[in-house]
Amino acid sequence: MQRVHLLQSIAAAFRINPVIALLGPRQCGKTTLARQWTQKQLKEEPGKSVTYFDLEDPTDLAKLENPKLALQNLAGLVVIDEIQRIPDLFPALRVLVDRAHNKSRFLILGSASRDLIHQSPETLAGRISFIEISPFSGSEVEAGSLEKLWLRGGFPKSFLAKTTRQSCDWRKDYVSTFLERDIPALGIKIPAPMLRRFWMMLSHYHGQLFNASELGNSLSTADTTVRRYLDILTGTFMVRQLTPWWENIRKRQVKSPKIYFRDTGIFHTLLGISDTPSLKNHPKLGASWEGFALEETLRLYRAGEGEAYFWATHNEAELDLLLMKDGKRVGFEFKYTDSPRVTKSMKISLQDLCLDELKIIFPGKEHFPLAEKIEAVGLYNLLAR
Repeated sequence: MQRVHLLQSIAAAFRINPVIALLGPRQCGKTTLARQWTQKQLKEEPGKSVTYFDLEDPTDLAKLENPKLALQNLAGLVVIDEIQRIPDLFPALRVLVDRAHNKSRFLILGSASRDLIHQSPETLAGRISFIEISPFSGSEVEAGSLEKLWLRGGFPKSFLAKTTRQSCDWRKDYVSTFLERDIPALGIKIPAPMLRRFWMMLSHYHGQLFNASELGNSLSTADTTVRRYLDILTGTFMVRQLTPWWENIRKRQVKSPKIYFRDTGIFHTLLGISDTPSLKNHPKLGASWEGFALEETLRLYRAGEGEAYFWATHNEAELDLLLMKDGKRVGFEFKYTDSPRVTKSMKISLQDLCLDELKIIFPGKEHFPLAEKIEAVGLYNLLAR
């Protein structure tokens, strides 16, 4: 599968900076994308040199024990996979890219956010561009595969599995490997059973406000520890913390983040949902749809940091998603229904937040107005634009 928009993003970023970091969860397609990019480069410039380091390979890991010595004589494109295993590599990269005679370009891949890969923002400021790579999205798969994507999630090996059972088994293995190998590889020392228990408990907060005290009491641990666990799952792209928007109005507003699992396949695995019938009969059906549609919307609009929020006041009104994009305020409500309608809460949100428009996203293909500045948009229709 050629992810053309991501290849275009890499090309555009290299026109600005000599170092590009592709960050995203493990097994989301970063390595495949990097290989597609290098093949594209070799096709366009047949004589171009490409050097590849996989830091999960002990031999490559040993080669970069002295990174400056290993990299200083290389030319062309240098690809370094699983960069989080050697965070001390960034100072060496800064020295190399600042040399006047250096003509190398570095494509680095990591399975953790900038917050967990220490030093990169500071040491390479002004020299590095970050591109977040997610699992497959609805705009990348065939139109008739949207429900399959919702059930299985977008991780390539899960989505492309031959059977639902194989997809489910892969995701179970992924969760175990993530807890038992990937987290320790980041230097984080948390017992796998404890983090698994927290992750499973967190699945019941999907689409809800995060309550550290409540979770801390259930786990018999401190609020600060619970928040640290949440930050780890956020930093490894498993969970999204959607920040509340505080409008300067005379109403008590919610100030805790809302929690969403970024991949519904992983979410369903932790809930024990294995197929479509069990999903359609599960109490979390509506929450699952909300998280799926929200994530698809954020990817479609390419919402960056500081552009996406939710809004809620105590006991009166709420808005699932508020996008601040291109000088406009666009609101979104995600409803698992075949007959979307305008509610009092939507009218309050439209007025209090001064929205330019409000879209009700539902699992359909239609697109029709409901009121002034409010329209119903089927997710199929939204992704086809």
